[in-house]
Amino acid sequence: MNQDALGRLVRVDLRDIWASEASDFTPWLAQEENLSFLGDTLGIDLELEAQEKAVGPFRADILCKNIGTGTWVLVENQLERTDHNHLGQLLTYASGLEAVTIIWISARFTEEHRSTLDWLNRITDESIRFFGLEVELWRINDSSAAPKFNIVSKPNDWSRSVAQAARAIDETELSELRIMQRDYWAAFHRVLESQGGAVSGKRKPQPQSWMSYSIGRREMNLGTTMIRSKNRIRVELYLGTEQAKAFFHLLRAQKDDIERELGSSLEWEELPDRRDSRIAVYLDKTDPEDREDWTRQHSWLAKSINDLHRVFVGRVKSLDADDWNSNTVTIPPP
Repeated sequence: MNQDALGRLVRVDLRDIWASEASDFTPWLAQEENLSFLGDTLGIDLELEAQEKAVGPFRADILCKNIGTGTWVLVENQLERTDHNHLGQLLTYASGLEAVTIIWISARFTEEHRSTLDWLNRITDESIRFFGLEVELWRINDSSAAPKFNIVSKPNDWSRSVAQAARAIDETELSELRIMQRDYWAAFHRVLESQGGAVSGKRKPQPQSWMSYSIGRREMNLGTTMIRSKNRIRVELYLGTEQAKAFFHLLRAQKDDIERELGSSLEWEELPDRRDSRIAVYLDKTDPEDREDWTRQHSWLAKSINDLHRVFVGRVKSLDADDWNSNTVTIPPP
């Protein structure tokens, strides 16, 4: 190697790229690929729920879900060194939520704030976790600036627990079925990425029968599911909020327009005995274990999930449960 060709790392001032925390850094971090980068640093799969979300008397910069556990993850950002005001907000968040991971990102952690997070991780149980990260920007010569997260505080035994979880997924503890499911979603994600649609395949495949994908609103998502017992696969808009029934009926009132835009009919499944509801499309006579048929299945899944995203993304963001009244809204037959 020609040593003269080696570049020089140059540190970049954060404010040169992100002039404002609220209008620059937080929207950047909330992008799916950047949340994935943050999650990879911590060993957590993160899915965005909201930005500037009210939590008690304060507003969390970013609110996420830990996909693996379904618990809340709050991200608080500072482009300066840590201060007592932000620490107080983090403690308020922790006191008001039963299970939460709190991520405090700053340009620089003071020693007292780093030691405070270490102390909090010692005295709290595993339902409350605190991470402290310093963010840096670097470039090589005149290259684009690249971010780097450095963990300065983490829960006790976190690295060991992450490594054990990774081994449980990646090695012998997986059954043949779980390995097939993980491989199925990995191959599907490659198809999603190759098609370049609105739904990203930059997700970690899980050894399970389903995967979920964000549609931009809390407790709603797009989902893909293997139904092996019935030789079917499904793509759905899943409504899981306490207001799921109201949202379901508001959407079903638009059934004709939605299906016209989609170019096909949907299964409108209210699930009256459950809190949640779904709107779905199915592909029958399909065996997810038949690897030779994966190309056909994944092509159908990719097209279907992007089609559902296209017709529902604007509609779900504008839904207001107060608009639904079972006495006044006309519900077309399923």
